[in-house]
Amino acid sequence: MALIVQKFGGTSVGSTDKIKTVAQRVLKNHRQGNRMVVVLSAMSGETDRLTGLALAMQHIPDQREMDMLLATGEQVTVSLFAMAVKEMGGDAVSLLGDQVAIHTDNMHTKARIYSIDPDLINKHLEQGKIVVIAGFQGVTDSGDITTLGRGGSDTTAVALAAAMRADACEIFTDVEGVYTTDPNVCPQARKIDYISYDEMLELASLGAKVLDIRSVGLAKRFSVPVHVRSTFSENIGTWVVEEDKIMESMLVSGITYSKNEARITIKQVPDQPGIAAKVFLPISDAGILVDMIIQNTTDGRLTDMTFTVLRRDYDRAMELLKKVAADIGAQAVSGDESIAKVSIVGVGMRNHPGIASTMFQILAKEGVNMMMVSTSEIKVSCIIAEKYTELAVRALHDAFALDKDNLPVEEAE
Repeated sequence: MALIVQKFGGTSVGSTDKIKTVAQRVLKNHRQGNRMVVVLSAMSGETDRLTGLALAMQHIPDQREMDMLLATGEQVTVSLFAMAVKEMGGDAVSLLGDQVAIHTDNMHTKARIYSIDPDLINKHLEQGKIVVIAGFQGVTDSGDITTLGRGGSDTTAVALAAAMRADACEIFTDVEGVYTTDPNVCPQARKIDYISYDEMLELASLGAKVLDIRSVGLAKRFSVPVHVRSTFSENIGTWVVEEDKIMESMLVSGITYSKNEARITIKQVPDQPGIAAKVFLPISDAGILVDMIIQNTTDGRLTDMTFTVLRRDYDRAMELLKKVAADIGAQAVSGDESIAKVSIVGVGMRNHPGIASTMFQILAKEGVNMMMVSTSEIKVSCIIAEKYTELAVRALHDAFALDKDNLPVEEAE
């Protein structure tokens, strides 16, 4: 009798009819003898609606109260789901994050899970019930409700699967699985059958929206097999698993992009020890993530520092850095929000040189200028003008022949 954790996102439970459909699907698995733990997001659009209500009350909503408000979205879906299962002749119980004892830190609106007590879940499973748990939320040691940030329900599901040693964690979305790139941009995009944790981590960090990056990190750490599949189909999706030799034979597994980027440059910064810390410490303290960083020495005494942040953090970062620039004697701070990041990812790149230069040649051929470049063992990322994003993605997808199933390195050459 397998223990399966299933997570359904907002589009999957976006109406009462959809909740009933999900309940039927879960109940079918339960009647086949499986023990079922279900994690649900709020109904699609509900988090945005609640955020709008908060903004109508307070210009910058209090973070603790924001968590109290946002957590109500999942409470609605789990209770409706449990009712639907009972109406269909099954038995289910709904639980909130604090009832399950999903313990988090005190960082409201973007808390991190540090422990889960599975005793109450196991008690209900032993009684033959389907246990449905509110995703996205937890509780601090002092009893305050917290939320995990966007994509937090994925993290809840994987964390529960790890804590309970589940046989599998299935993430249901409105797509069939993980694709070689965004099918809306490139119709030739192909669904990937298997992808490694490392590749999925890179894709998630670089803009792919199928899985939350924290959930992938947890899955890798605890070796939780994750199956990404569609709520609206019985088809096999994409398995996110340990790397193997078949994966290593793939040159490039996927191409992703993000238009949620902004570039900031601090000009004429004194080139001396400790300056970088003075620049980035206020950014870090404000909870702003910095991605690519480039430093260019001009005359041995002064340098320009350029880096990227998420576009939502751009205004806040600019405000902080103007103060920093004045303190350290920098000349000016400038920025650009009309950029995008395009990346290629593949474990086969580890042992195959020349991938970056191929990418650069392809972009140059299409007349796409690269403003910044960053690399790791299994990815190459470029910052380009936002208007060229779709062109770059399609050109790279074609050049690396990602529309062909399981194209090995030798064929790609």
